[in-house]
Amino acid sequence: MRPFDDIDRLAAWPALDKVAAPARDLVNKLLTNRKVADVLHGVPIGHPLHPALVQLTLGSFVSASLLDALPGTRRSAGTLVGVGLVSALPTIAAGWADYSQAHEEQQRVGIVHAASSATMVSGYAVSLVQRLRGRSGRARLWGWGALAVGSAGAVLGGHMSYHQALGANHAEGYPHIGPEDWTDVGTLDELPEGAPTRRVVGDVGIVLVRRGQEIRALGERCSHASAPLSDGELTVEDGQECLVCPWHASVFRLDDGKVVHGPATAPAPTFPTRVRDGRVELRVATWPGVPAS
Repeated sequence: MRPFDDIDRLAAWPALDKVAAPARDLVNKLLTNRKVADVLHGVPIGHPLHPALVQLTLGSFVSASLLDALPGTRRSAGTLVGVGLVSALPTIAAGWADYSQAHEEQQRVGIVHAASSATMVSGYAVSLVQRLRGRSGRARLWGWGALAVGSAGAVLGGHMSYHQALGANHAEGYPHIGPEDWTDVGTLDELPEGAPTRRVVGDVGIVLVRRGQEIRALGERCSHASAPLSDGELTVEDGQECLVCPWHASVFRLDDGKVVHGPATAPAPTFPTRVRDGRVELRVATWPGVPAS
């Protein structure tokens, strides 16, 4: 049996939905400000925010617990526990934001991950109180116990990121598997005006949007969770035409694939297009987020 088979069983355990689903609904009810949600997802930095913040929170706790094993480091360890507790607030908020837009299997693992993380933070809070009261021995024990629980939670978090691909860029492969040469995708007349249209080039799905003689082309799969963007709707954001993901409402700019709103953080791959003799051609020529030319 592989070490992580039990986590896969956890992801397939529907009984967790009794807790996971209400938690998701509560977060979505509270997180209604789109700008705040974008920040928590990491849209401004083009990368999920939660994993970056975890480095500060968990790193502070781990460092504090290591210092607790050394003589003469009580004050430094206490400072690090305080840093970890303060940084835990935005870390938790970013994690719940990502959780609210995850699929069911991810949420089942995620709710256990959240419970273990909450236990760790609570344990370090008690540890800090014990330090302030001068009870160094109890403080160290609470910290080490909290770290043990938090380490198990960290394993679940890594499983969600690397095994379940929560927060991963699901459109990363397009520049590697798309056509390098100009490739015919049909006649211009076949494309409806102003409506997302799906085409397949080799093994690559493309979504095309026609505006007169101009064609915009993006990778069809949303970078957040592989939703088919060809099923999405067009909208206008800040004067720019955009495509809205049909699953989680991420918004991508048609001109360059840039993420306007999350939960997606990675841009959609763009494809240069041209019309020759009434036929539309495209190719991969840029990395996602770089305007096609």
